[in-house]
Amino acid sequence: MKTLTNHTLLYDEDCPMCNLYTAGFIKANMLDQNGRKAFVTLTDKELTYIDVDKAKNEIALVDNTNNTVFYGIDSLLQIIGTSFPWIQKVGNWKPINFFLKKLYKFISYNRKVIAPSKITDSNKLECTPDFNVHYRILYIVLATLFTAFALFQYAKLVPFLSNALFGKELALALGQIGFQYLFIRKINKQDQLHYIGNLITVSVMGSLLLLPILILNQFVALHEYIALGWFGITVNLMILEHYRRINLLQLPKHLTLTWILYRILALPFLIIF
Repeated sequence: MKTLTNHTLLYDEDCPMCNLYTAGFIKANMLDQNGRKAFVTLTDKELTYIDVDKAKNEIALVDNTNNTVFYGIDSLLQIIGTSFPWIQKVGNWKPINFFLKKLYKFISYNRKVIAPSKITDSNKLECTPDFNVHYRILYIVLATLFTAFALFQYAKLVPFLSNALFGKELALALGQIGFQYLFIRKINKQDQLHYIGNLITVSVMGSLLLLPILILNQFVALHEYIALGWFGITVNLMILEHYRRINLLQLPKHLTLTWILYRILALPFLIIF
């Protein structure tokens, strides 16, 4: 695998996702050992040729030979394309490139709700993406639909939930958002959407944990108690994750209690209808 040398990828050190994939590039020898640098450590000289505002939203790759800077999907294609030229060629084809740029922005603008970091009052240079309401709402909509579909499929594994309907699961997922909104309605709109984004990410994580059982059931007929037991484990992990995110966002602890309360109140609806 060919290594892209004399290039530096700037990353958000407070972003678990950014840490993971930039370290992955180095481990895979796609970048050399000095191929990444934390955004907060930018020097005054580097700030003269790097568009800081753009780099917060689209990860920057600096060519140290001539101080040329690539941003976003172009940075990633430059790195991956060094090892796999055909990927860069395909990725630069206009229709594909257009799609990749939209997908990149979708992930980048929502990365703080996908993998949140602790809020700090530090005056250091931060790599926090701009708040984009359109991409945030799109994320919430798509994540809610995915959650509803996963729960709809899982409900089929539990006999006493004989009336498994996608519409019912969608209503429950939307109801969770509406119920939690009652307790965050006094905070500003941006923070509301930030919390709801984190809330639905917890649901997505729970849905992903259910996938192994859904896949396994395609090959082996699983007993209903196995499905119920795994669901119970998943719910407990979701509670812990919700609580962890509440702490990171410095939001009231009772939001986790109301999250649990909604699940309890929704249980009769889930069983009866």
